[in-house]
Amino acid sequence: MTDAQETAAQTSLRTTGGAPPDDGVPSDGLPIPLLEPRDGIPPVVADQDSLAEVIAAFAAGTGPVAVDAERASGYRYGQRAYLVQLRREGAGTALVDPVGCPDLSGLGEALADTEWILHAATQDLPCLREIGMVPTRLFDTELAGRLAGFPRVGLGAMVEGVLGYALEKGHSAVDWSTRPLPEPWLRYAALDVELLVDLRDALEKELERQGKLDWAVQEFAAIASAPPAPPRKDPWRRTSGMHKVRRRRQMAAVRELWTARDRVAQRRDVSPGKVLGDTAIIEAALALPANVHALTALPGFGHRMGRRQLEQWQAAIDRAKALPDAELPQPGQQVAGPPPPRAWADKDPAAAARLSAARTAVSALAEELNVPQENLITPDTVRRICWEPPSPVTPESVTHLLTSLGARKWQILLVAPLLVGALVAASA
Repeated sequence: MTDAQETAAQTSLRTTGGAPPDDGVPSDGLPIPLLEPRDGIPPVVADQDSLAEVIAAFAAGTGPVAVDAERASGYRYGQRAYLVQLRREGAGTALVDPVGCPDLSGLGEALADTEWILHAATQDLPCLREIGMVPTRLFDTELAGRLAGFPRVGLGAMVEGVLGYALEKGHSAVDWSTRPLPEPWLRYAALDVELLVDLRDALEKELERQGKLDWAVQEFAAIASAPPAPPRKDPWRRTSGMHKVRRRRQMAAVRELWTARDRVAQRRDVSPGKVLGDTAIIEAALALPANVHALTALPGFGHRMGRRQLEQWQAAIDRAKALPDAELPQPGQQVAGPPPPRAWADKDPAAAARLSAARTAVSALAEELNVPQENLITPDTVRRICWEPPSPVTPESVTHLLTSLGARKWQILLVAPLLVGALVAASA
C-alpha cells in the first residue's frame, strides 16, 4: 500500500468541515453522498448591486477561497466562463454569472492577497483571467494529489478518497451557457466548491507528512506566475485525422476548410465541431471534390446541409486547389526543439542512448518517490537536454540548463544528478 493509499484509508483525514453529516465515514466504509450544500443553493449573482455585496462579503471573509469555473466546451466558441463558484469562511458560497457580470476584476482585486484553491488550476485560469480574476497565490488540489501519489486525482475521486464524500458529477458536460441555469446544475456547481478547503487542508498535511510540501509550494508558485499561453501556431494541423493527409494540396484544403469553419463558429458563437466535423474536413481534403455535387456525396456533407453551406465549403476547397505550389503548407509542424524520439536512433544514435539512459533513471526515481514521471520532470525537458547536452557535462552546467528550461528547484535537486550520470554514462 502506498503512502497516499494509506492516507485515503485513514478516517482521521476524512473531515467534514461542517458539511452534513459530521460523524465521519459510516461503518460500512462507503462514501457519504453529498446531496445539498450546507447553506443551501445561493442565488445566482447577475447584476452589479449583487456583485458588490459578494465582493464585500468575500473581502471580509477569512482563510483561503475555493474557486471553480464552468465553461460550455462543445457548445460555444472558445473557452469563456459561464459560471464562477466561490466559497470562503465567513462569506459562504457565491455563484456568479459572468454573462450578467462580465467584469469580475473587482472581485479578483478583493481576493488578490488570498490563497485561491482550484482543482486542475491550469484548466480554469485562462477563462478566469479573461474576466479579471488572476490569483497571486494558489493551491491546486489535483496537482497536490499527483505529488502525494494518489492514483486517481479527479475532484470526485479525491473528495471520496480523502474526505469520504461522494459528489454527484452528472452535470459536468452540460451546456453552461443555458439561461436560466436549472436548479440541479446550480446545486452541482455549489457542491464543487463545498469541500475544496477541507480537501486542501487534508492534502497539505499529507504532503507535509511525505516531505513533499515544499515541492507543491514551488509548483503552485510556478503556475500562479506563468504568463498566458501564446496562440497555438497552425492550429489547423491538430484536426483529428490529420495523419491521413499526406499531400500538400490536401493539407491546404484542411487549412482552408478549418479557417472557414472557425470564422463561422466564431460569428455564431458555437463550437466549431457543431459547424463542421473534423471527419468531414479530412474526407473533403482527401477527395478534393470538383464541385458541390461531388462534395454532397462525402460523409458529413449530406442532404441536411443547405446549399449555401455547401457552397462555402466548396469555395474553401477551390481556394486550396488554386494556390500556387510555393504557398502550399509544408508537411509536419515546424516546432523548435528536438525531433520525435522515434527518429533519434537514425538521426543521432548517441542522443538516443542518452535519452534511453535518462528515461530509465527518471522512471526509477519517480517510482521510488511515488510521483508521476511528468511531474518529477517534464518529458520535453529530458528530451531537450539529451538532444543537446551542455558541454562539458557537469552538475553546474546541467543545473543551469534545467533552470533555463523552467524546472523548479526541487526538481533540479532530485533530477540533475540522474541526468549528469546518464549523459556521462551514455557517452563513455
